[in-house]
Amino acid sequence: MSDEYFYGVTLSSSHKSETWDPEAKAEYPRSNKLLIRQALLGPDAEPDELNVVQVETMCLQESIKIPVAILKVGETRQARLDIEFPDAPVTFTLIQGSGPVHLIGQHLLGALVEEFEDMEEMEEEMLDEEEGDDSQFKEDENKRKAPSGKRKTNEDEDDEEGEGPKGKKAKMSNNAKGKAPSPKKNAKK
Repeated sequence: MSDEYFYGVTLSSSHKSETWDPEAKAEYPRSNKLLIRQALLGPDAEPDELNVVQVETMCLQESIKIPVAILKVGETRQARLDIEFPDAPVTFTLIQGSGPVHLIGQHLLGALVEEFEDMEEMEEEMLDEEEGDDSQFKEDENKRKAPSGKRKTNEDEDDEEGEGPKGKKAKMSNNAKGKAPSPKKNAKK
């Protein structure tokens, strides 16, 4: 069975830090994933005050601390983040400002994590197929154009060389665009 829950936390001067660690709780024995979608500055935020949210999480073999949102009244009241945290613990800290800053997202449990990843893989495959379809369309289009736009080969030009004046061939090879003159012009001469 898989579950998806809304996740939200408010960071402020009275609550500067929050740690997401469902694996530490016995009620979540399955795999977990946290998706943070947005950071919103609350209506009570002080004007001209920068509010900086930092995240601390594991990165390969070591811990990393990095700001993920900088919000200010009158400039940036929200930030779309779309950050995934596949491993707990994740700690969010308001390192500057008094907030309130609201972080919202989703907590995915169990099989839903795999379903979410499968859905992303399916989207990538569909995009790859669409790109493949486009290239196939271009190949088909080129095949259709090839017979109708066939250029004369050297053998064809050699056969015609004896039929007309010698200057005619020289004129064709000096054509600036590299195209043969239209047959209508040749017929009039």
